[in-house]
Amino acid sequence: MTQTATGKLPPQHEHAEAAHDLAAENRALRARMAYLLEQAERNHSIMTRHQAFDLEIVGAGNFPELVGTIFRVLPVISELDSVTLTLIDEDADIRTVMGKLDVVFEDFPGLIFVETLDELGFDLGRRNAYSPTPKPLLGMYDAQRHARSFPNAPGGLQSVALVPLLRNKRIIGSLNLGSCDPTRFTPSLGTDFIEHMASIIAICLENVISNEMLKYIGLTDSLTGVYNRRYIDRRLLEEIARARRQQYPISFMYIDIDHFKRVNDTVGHGGGDEVLREVAVRIKNELRTSDALARFGGEEFVVLLIDANLESAAFVAERIRASVAGSMIVLSPSLQLSVTVSIGVACLEVGTAEGEAEVIARDLIARADELLYDAKENGRNRVVSTRQ
Repeated sequence: MTQTATGKLPPQHEHAEAAHDLAAENRALRARMAYLLEQAERNHSIMTRHQAFDLEIVGAGNFPELVGTIFRVLPVISELDSVTLTLIDEDADIRTVMGKLDVVFEDFPGLIFVETLDELGFDLGRRNAYSPTPKPLLGMYDAQRHARSFPNAPGGLQSVALVPLLRNKRIIGSLNLGSCDPTRFTPSLGTDFIEHMASIIAICLENVISNEMLKYIGLTDSLTGVYNRRYIDRRLLEEIARARRQQYPISFMYIDIDHFKRVNDTVGHGGGDEVLREVAVRIKNELRTSDALARFGGEEFVVLLIDANLESAAFVAERIRASVAGSMIVLSPSLQLSVTVSIGVACLEVGTAEGEAEVIARDLIARADELLYDAKENGRNRVVSTRQ
């Protein structure tokens, strides 16, 4: 390039170089603007998806719906390779109630229960649930250290975030996020977004669990801990509809403790309550998890057996009768009581569930009640499954 005697570029060349530099700077700025616009659009898309996710979990009507939504949606919208949820359940209250409400935990392999705060892995200072407030733990995945939080970790998991679930500064569990990208969760990463997400999830979890607890209380007999009539009436209608679709029989037992008034007269109502609790335990021990036991009131219990014909139901009823009569009920070291039950068993066979479910349910209960009456009329402490 030609230079002047002073060593400077000719004016026309200076202008050309300046224009070239300006064009390069403009290209760089346009590229930077395009990148920022792309990031803004991506962030907007992420925020929109998360807002929709928040609305979906807030609207969840029960525990399975909420947990299922978290496991189904969150990995997709957050581009994660693993999402698990750990809940503190010190006395197994959550598991007991959800089991009573027919929650199938096998459907949620990412749902983990622990009994103590320490098992969550956070730095809790004085080991107090209320203070201090722990921060999310972000870093590289360690198979041994994170085995409890990611029991079914996918291959190639590289980085994880354990985010405390807090309600009124109380830890109720942790949201565990995993990625095969080693740079996804690093200790230097800002955590405001995932903490906000965890707070929404924590609120929804606490609300749903509280509602499920209230539902359980409303469907449970407070004395014996088994279901009440309200539950069995509802469940029977559901099972009649299911039996129609899947073509299997259901059976119904009506159980009555023999001479229960004599029990109350002998040992008082407190002792009578202990007898009711023990009889409920002995009945339940003979049932499958798919069956349902309820107290209908007073000394009467009923059992709904799923996919059980009359013969198999009568066999189970005989086991129940033998279990109750087989050993004394111990009320105190010096007071034991012999108790027996009478049982009527009716069955809704395949193909006989036509008509209105409410009418069929009433008829099934009435038939079992009539057979129970036959059992009592014929000496008590017996099972009757057909009219005498």
